[in-house]
Amino acid sequence: MGTGFDYAALLEEVVAECRSHAERGQLPTYIPELKKGNPKLAGIALQTTTGLYEAGDTRVDFTLQSISKVFSLLVAIEERGPEAVFAKVGSEPTGDSFNSIVKLETSEQKPLNPMINAGAIAVCSLIPGSTVEERFALITGLLEKILERPIAIDEAVYKSEKETGHRNRALAYFLKDINCLEGDVEEVLDLYFRQCSILVNCADLARIGMFLAAKGISGGGTPLVSARAVRLVSTFMVTCGMYNGSGEFAIKVGIPAKSGVSGGILGAVPGRFGVAAFGPALDRKGNSVVGISMLKRMSEVLDFSIF
Repeated sequence: MGTGFDYAALLEEVVAECRSHAERGQLPTYIPELKKGNPKLAGIALQTTTGLYEAGDTRVDFTLQSISKVFSLLVAIEERGPEAVFAKVGSEPTGDSFNSIVKLETSEQKPLNPMINAGAIAVCSLIPGSTVEERFALITGLLEKILERPIAIDEAVYKSEKETGHRNRALAYFLKDINCLEGDVEEVLDLYFRQCSILVNCADLARIGMFLAAKGISGGGTPLVSARAVRLVSTFMVTCGMYNGSGEFAIKVGIPAKSGVSGGILGAVPGRFGVAAFGPALDRKGNSVVGISMLKRMSEVLDFSIF
């Protein structure tokens, strides 16, 4: 695309074209606070090397949810090294839902990958620190450097997840039993629920996407994490980042991406763009319906696919 390309007009067009797709989705019901969302919201943002372009509901705050798995994994790889991380977590995609317990018992006795809940909880246990606050500060510290602003959490969502996250609690205790979780189970869960409750907006996610697209270099030109860590995490985003819809997303959009059940999707087009979509109405796999349709359209026009 030449420098004269009208990204702003494209984004407006994409939101107008795709917003109605939200009607095909539903708000998640298993986290009580997320049921209060507005299913009609839709926003898309694109960070280029020259600026940020956005259209729709890009300044509405929402919680990271599973998108946070990207940052805890980056921190764990940087702080502990890939070998320590992959001793506890596998690197294979799964056809099961993100909160499934089935493969833990029947597979090779460790979570299949760090993008499903079991794998992400195991990763949280590897983040160093003597308190939950210290560990959480490593995750928020990275985000604060990328976004150049303080990070807050949604206290209501955090409490809601902590009180109702029985499936995640079951996963964590199972992980402890098979020696895939270090430290105190409840502290690790607390860290996991906190990271899921971090507040961002669609424009923030596009900036984060550009950080990944630039192999870990911030907007100001400072390397914040190693290119190796970003490569590993980006590969997981391609193979596992959209839950058990990752294969279809790779065909339709073709970029490293990570979704969350609050409706956000973080995407990186290596060397070119950070892109993000938001729409709280989800498909049956837990991905934003309007988000996927907008990113598919963007990919067609801007030739996103890495394949």
